[in-house]
Amino acid sequence: MPNEIVILGYGPVGRATVAALLAKGRAVRVAQRSRPADLAAAVPFTPCDVLDARSVRTAIEGAAQVAVAIGFEYLGAVWEKVWPVAMQNLLDACAAENIRMVFLDNLYMYGPQHAPLVETMPLSDRKRKPAARARITRMWQQDRRVRVAALRAPDFYGPGVLLSHVGETGLAAIARGKAASFVFPPDQPHDFAYIPDIGRAMVSLLDADDAAFGQVWHMPCAPTLTSRQILAMGARAAGVPLKLRNIPPFLLDMLAPFVPFLRELREMRFQWDRPYRVDAAKWKARFWSDATPFETGVAATIASFRG
Repeated sequence: MPNEIVILGYGPVGRATVAALLAKGRAVRVAQRSRPADLAAAVPFTPCDVLDARSVRTAIEGAAQVAVAIGFEYLGAVWEKVWPVAMQNLLDACAAENIRMVFLDNLYMYGPQHAPLVETMPLSDRKRKPAARARITRMWQQDRRVRVAALRAPDFYGPGVLLSHVGETGLAAIARGKAASFVFPPDQPHDFAYIPDIGRAMVSLLDADDAAFGQVWHMPCAPTLTSRQILAMGARAAGVPLKLRNIPPFLLDMLAPFVPFLRELREMRFQWDRPYRVDAAKWKARFWSDATPFETGVAATIASFRG
């Protein structure tokens, strides 16, 4: 279909991007391993395994652009193996079709920082997951065949979002009348992006001219709060007192060798043991700055889990 945009990955960001495009009357096709159960019947779907070059080429054939919002199991050993393969397959397929790619990224590749994160910070090869993200960044930056725009977002939250530090064990737990749990110290200022805002930003890049490509863009967020403040806001929206449990740092260190998931989280502790702010001045000067306030986003998130 002419001007069709292929969305690779139908997790929270893929869903938000599809919704934003459909609201604008755009032609959209979704691709991932299996058809999502909640994908509208009217939205075309193509099976795709991003680790198979032929599958990726088939999935994006005939597309006008591709938006990538995929993820892999949260294991450093897995990321080291699969992310370079996926990125190479995506670049080769986009080059063959001569189309642009908008790539949803995270902020791991900057490594430990004390200043607000800006797009000009150097890439870090410290630790496994940051090094994996740095490697695939270099891949697209050095590939002169494909026009790529990377949208880098911090931890996110929003309606229906469970896989988030303030998701299933945070706002969802509060909405269900349970105590919230938080792995890291909850009183450090930390930026969170709202999922519908990320979908909107993905569309902003898809609609941008080529001057916006070949570079990195930081996702705008509501003014920074601590995780405790966000969870307290959720408790107020739910009409319940905040009950919050967290794992003290010394206990995390004790448990991590025996609990694989905690071991993977501990590697990223540098994002949580200090203020974690994202500088989105570049984005705001080029696109928009009205990120959804936490009061609005948290209330909508609590309502989604209660519903």
